[in-house]
Formats: sequence, structure tokens, C-alpha cells
Amino acid sequence: MPICVETDNDGVPFVTLGSHQLRLDLEDISGEFEERAKTELLETPERIQEGLKKFRELINAEKGLNLPIDDDKFLLKFLRPFKCNAEQAFKMMKKFYRFKVKNPKYGGLHVTPEGVRHVFDSEVFMFPPTRSLYGGRIMIINAGTKWKPKEVPLVDMFRSIMVSIEIAMMEPKTQVGGANVIIDLEGLSLTHVYQFSPSMAKLIVDWVQECAPVRLRGIHIINQPYLFSMLYALFKPFLGEYLKKRLSFHGTDYKSLCDKIGESSLPRKFAGTADIPDYPGSIFSEMLFYYQNKFQDFYNYGYIAELNDIQLTSDESVKSNGTSIKTCSKAG
Repeated sequence: MPICVETDNDGVPFVTLGSHQLRLDLEDISGEFEERAKTELLETPERIQEGLKKFRELINAEKGLNLPIDDDKFLLKFLRPFKCNAEQAFKMMKKFYRFKVKNPKYGGLHVTPEGVRHVFDSEVFMFPPTRSLYGGRIMIINAGTKWKPKEVPLVDMFRSIMVSIEIAMMEPKTQVGGANVIIDLEGLSLTHVYQFSPSMAKLIVDWVQECAPVRLRGIHIINQPYLFSMLYALFKPFLGEYLKKRLSFHGTDYKSLCDKIGESSLPRKFAGTADIPDYPGSIFSEMLFYYQNKFQDFYNYGYIAELNDIQLTSDESVKSNGTSIKTCSKAG
């Protein structure tokens, strides 16, 4: 049977990959994940309700912040990673939405499955159907051989990171289990390294450290060649203790990778035992398209009036033959 996107009786899209299903886990947590939320996040019904109440008060008091404050699930995706501490969650939430105002080029209209389809189609970003030993979502970034910067510019790589973060935030299981990132650098070349500047490296690191409301379990670097030292030198000055503690450099030692993430969670090409056949990136893109409207809704949240002002200024400033051309951000 060819690999394709199917839907269940509730219209939820999924892809059958060997003995696994690739799908977004949007259902409420139960069983193992409910127990993990209790022990790791100190989660109880009372703490959730108390946290939501305080969270709503903080949001209502923030001028210009447009959010669906009556939607418990939406608020919980910010609150849960912070153990229902409303003040900490609100601090991160403001940074999350302020980033979009300060950097509309990276956080604007194109941060949707449709806007970055070519990135997923090219298999630069891949999501296996399995989860890690600790229930975390696994994301693989093929930043070497599969990355063709002329086809997938760095700005679109960044937007894809933001779409991936939105996916992780949507899933209650990932809110609890966190996310694991594997960066495969096989085939890394000078062309790839030259895509980055110190300012871009800082922007990426600041986003991950300061703005992404996700439990980051680990960033695993594999197959890094000698050129990697040049790339790492750009990022290293901006790394705080939070990221330093989560970085692991495995090279070709897949055993150490399996020890961190789980042998049964990884495909055979990484020395794992999971029955995961290769599948085209376009399949994942197609599955995400079922959620395109939801991502469009996400764009309408935040400091939306400020975003609209930036959009209007950009539209009026870019002209061709006396005619305005719409863009999603200012230049630069």
C-alpha cells in the first residue's frame, strides 16, 4: 500500500508508517502522560484552574494583547510548561508575541504550513512517528546534504522552526513530554556555513532560549564534520546555561544518541530499532494542510494592532512602477 494521508472517523489526518502512525496528538492527556504531568509539572485540577484564573487576569491587564482568553486549551499550552506558574508563563508569552512584532520577517504571515511547504517537501525538517523515551516529540533537521539554500533560504528555515514550535505547543503530550531536536550535519559545506551571520545566530538562539514556550529536552548534533567548528563559533557566544545543558555532540556515535532518545524511538539509519520506512516530505506537508486554518488563526493572536501597523507600513514602502506590492515584513 502506498504511503499517503488518511483520515480517521473524526476527520483527523494520519500517515501509516510501518507499525506506527504519524499524526498530531491533539487529544487531552491521560494514562502515562497524566501521571507524568502530576510528578514532573506538579499538575492537579486545582493548580490548573488557579493558574488559568491568574493567567487570564494578567492577559486582561496587558494592553493590546489579543488572545482567546476563554479557550482553556489555548492558554494551557503556555501555562503547562511552567508548572502552572502564571507569572512565568505570562513573561514567556509576552516575549513570544513581542518577537513577532520586532521580527515580522520571521514571525509573520508565512509562519503556516503553506508558507513553509517547500521546507518540509525538501525533507530538511522531518518528524518521525515515534516519541522519545520520555514521551517527547522528535524533530530531525537535515541541515547538510538535503538543505539547498537557493531553494530553502535561511529565513524559511527559521519560519519552519516557528511552525514546528507551534506544532509542539498544540500537542498536550508534547507540552508534558517536551521536544527533542536532532540536527544531522552530514554533508555540511561552506555554502551552508556562509548562510549564517553573528546577528542571525543570536536571533535563533534568543528565540529558542527566551521566546519558545516548549520543554526542550535536548539538541543532538550528529555527523558534524570539521567545518562545524566554524559554525559553532558563531553560536557559542550567545548560548546560555539553559541551552548548554541540553546540547549533545554525538558525531557518528549513534549509540550515545540512542541512549539519550531511545533505541526503540529511532529509525534504523540512526541505529534504532523502530520500524519506520522512508517517506517523502510532501506527505507531512499534506497532513499539515489539514491544520492550515488553525495556523491562520494563530496569526491573528498577539499584539495584532502593532503587527497590522508594521504590515501597512511595509505595503506602502515597497513599490514597483508606482504600484504597491504587498510583503509580509519590512526589509532587513
